Amino acid sequence: MAVLLHRLGRSAYHHRKLVLGIWLAVLAALITCVGVFGGKLDDRFTVPGTESQRALDTLGRTLPEASGAAAQIVFTAPEGHRVTDAPYTAAIAGAEAAASKAPQVSAVIGPTTSGAVSADRTTAIVQVQYSVQQPEVRASSLDAVEQAAKAAERKGLKAFVGGSVYGSKGVHIGPSEIIGVGVALLVLVVTFGSLLAAGMSLLPALLGVAVGLTGLLALTPAFSISSTAVTLALMLGLAVGIDYVLFILSRHRQQLARGTDPQESIALANGTAGSAVVFAGSTVIIALAALSVIGIPFLTTMGLGAAGAVLVAVLAAITLLPALTGFLGARLAPKPGSKAARRAVDPGASEGRATLGARWVRAVVAKPLLTVLAVAGILVALALPAADLRLALPDNGSAPVSSTERKAYDVVGDKFGPGFNGPLLVLTETDKGPGAQAGAQAARKLRDLKGVKAVLPPVPTRDPAQTVIQVIPETGPDSARTGRLVGDIRTVAPDIRETTGARIAVTGTTAVNIDVSNRLSDSLLPFMAIVVGLSLILLTMVFRSLLIPLKAAVGFLLSVGAALGMVVALFQWGWLADAFGLDHTGPVVSFLPIILIGVLFGLAMDYEVFLVSGMREEWVHTGAASGSVIHGARHSVRVVTAAALIMFTVFAGFFPLDDALIKPIAFALAVGVAVDAFAVRMTLVPAVLALAGRHAWWLPAWLNRILPDLDVEGTRLHKAVSQHSEAASAPEPASVPEPVS
Repeated sequence: MAVLLHRLGRSAYHHRKLVLGIWLAVLAALITCVGVFGGKLDDRFTVPGTESQRALDTLGRTLPEASGAAAQIVFTAPEGHRVTDAPYTAAIAGAEAAASKAPQVSAVIGPTTSGAVSADRTTAIVQVQYSVQQPEVRASSLDAVEQAAKAAERKGLKAFVGGSVYGSKGVHIGPSEIIGVGVALLVLVVTFGSLLAAGMSLLPALLGVAVGLTGLLALTPAFSISSTAVTLALMLGLAVGIDYVLFILSRHRQQLARGTDPQESIALANGTAGSAVVFAGSTVIIALAALSVIGIPFLTTMGLGAAGAVLVAVLAAITLLPALTGFLGARLAPKPGSKAARRAVDPGASEGRATLGARWVRAVVAKPLLTVLAVAGILVALALPAADLRLALPDNGSAPVSSTERKAYDVVGDKFGPGFNGPLLVLTETDKGPGAQAGAQAARKLRDLKGVKAVLPPVPTRDPAQTVIQVIPETGPDSARTGRLVGDIRTVAPDIRETTGARIAVTGTTAVNIDVSNRLSDSLLPFMAIVVGLSLILLTMVFRSLLIPLKAAVGFLLSVGAALGMVVALFQWGWLADAFGLDHTGPVVSFLPIILIGVLFGLAMDYEVFLVSGMREEWVHTGAASGSVIHGARHSVRVVTAAALIMFTVFAGFFPLDDALIKPIAFALAVGVAVDAFAVRMTLVPAVLALAGRHAWWLPAWLNRILPDLDVEGTRLHKAVSQHSEAASAPEPASVPEPVS
């Protein structure tokens, strides 16, 4: 691979105008496709094969208004008044009439029909049912409903619009993300000591992100792609894009400082550091693509979309970067005599000039056992809250406090009970005859279950054998008790069928979300086993060692555990919630752990390869176990530190978003990267290798023979380049004149 990437880098440098033109042409074509054919993002959570999804699909055919999106208009009377007073009933009736004329609205049910009036008569709910799912609801339709609510406000009522029609706000680039990129630029300037080199790091990364995002958006007419998938792709593409360019460019500048020709330098950097980039990127891509085996469509699109963004970032690093360096030539070299130039020629060989990172590694290796015990103990302590991990999908209770959907959610929960924010739908179906009688009998059975606050009368569908029963739980949609109620209904289903002759199935948004969370919880351990097993195999091939892969896997698990523990403490327990500006705590987003495992696995392998490959190279050359750890780390610790800081700031830049899906994912990835890079890779890894000594590099001879040699360090490339240089510099043999006959 190193030889192939060497040739690719040399060719991209030579044909720089063509390579840059191809990237710009692809970007222009994708932007055109998005503008002409771009579809809408789809934020539905579906789980094919589950009871709730099958029942919801059935209702889509027989009672579309029950399976479509829904809005609530929550009216509250002024203090000292009641919504049942004549002026306010007229205002509510007017709002009902106006909402019923909104596009895509199939039904409007007022409080006089549904009885949705609070016990103190101060609050009433108007239900607005759409004939389409939430992604298909047009903004004009929702605006019409909001305008109907505002008309009632002008007559003295307070009105808030909520319901399942409100979903994710989609992709958002705001000040925090721009600040994150600005901090990344500052880190690059400090790392390189050059604004030109820092800008060169950002340019290919940003162009790669633009191509990746527009490519994903161009697929929306053909595939269901969520706004969360696009934001995750943006987050990952930006973070790894800058990091991968950083790794290759730092090697290129180091070689330029040593006098290497610019074209040969970028080719060598592409063959050596580029090999590690391709390996690291491949691990991220494999881990993210593996999300598709779980069988949940929205998670599949998230994984494949993010994997595509990482793939584009890798391609930009190994093709676009060499091409762009061709326009600058030797100007990217550090200034002679500068600190960057001295560090490139001799990266901290003497104690007096040792960098902070090199001194840190030396201190860690000096007391390895104490370091291992201290770091492992701290990470285990941070991971302890993860034992209380509860998973759920966010609802309007996680929306910003200032939003209308959050205000409606809070008023309904306060006046009617939290269960009204997440009612369950129970579909009954008989094999013979009308289902009305069987539905009524089933409703009476459901009223006796623990955790049920109310059961509404059965509603017939277009199929005479079916009815739909609305069950109001005592607890909110993200409560564990609501999940147990769904399980209890399914447990008594055989008894209800035996006594009433009706099959029942629990569905609705709340039940679907519960099934999604359960599926993800069940998939968590198998997915982690696949990822850990993959890391053991890949690292054994890279480093020809048994201990290093085992140590890397254990460190990865400690990083994941610590990140999840901090997520639980902040988002679920509410520790430091005020300091972080969180106004809602509860279960963790159900797909966060799997996303965290998939992404952090690739990034952990990234840092592992860049740090340990230098140590292995020193070990191969010197055979000194402790010395190889110290001297091998000094070559890459500065770059890895910069890469981790960039990754942290990019992820942290997405934390301020008022999106209940993105905020915890951004936090988990940011702290996960920080823990893995600084606590595990740059502290625990050197300490363990120092403790293990020569045994760290041991591999059975039989296993060494059968494993493929990935040559991530580019050993064969260096030999080939050296042989070519020797052959080119060797004097030609003197010509011997032919004898004269």
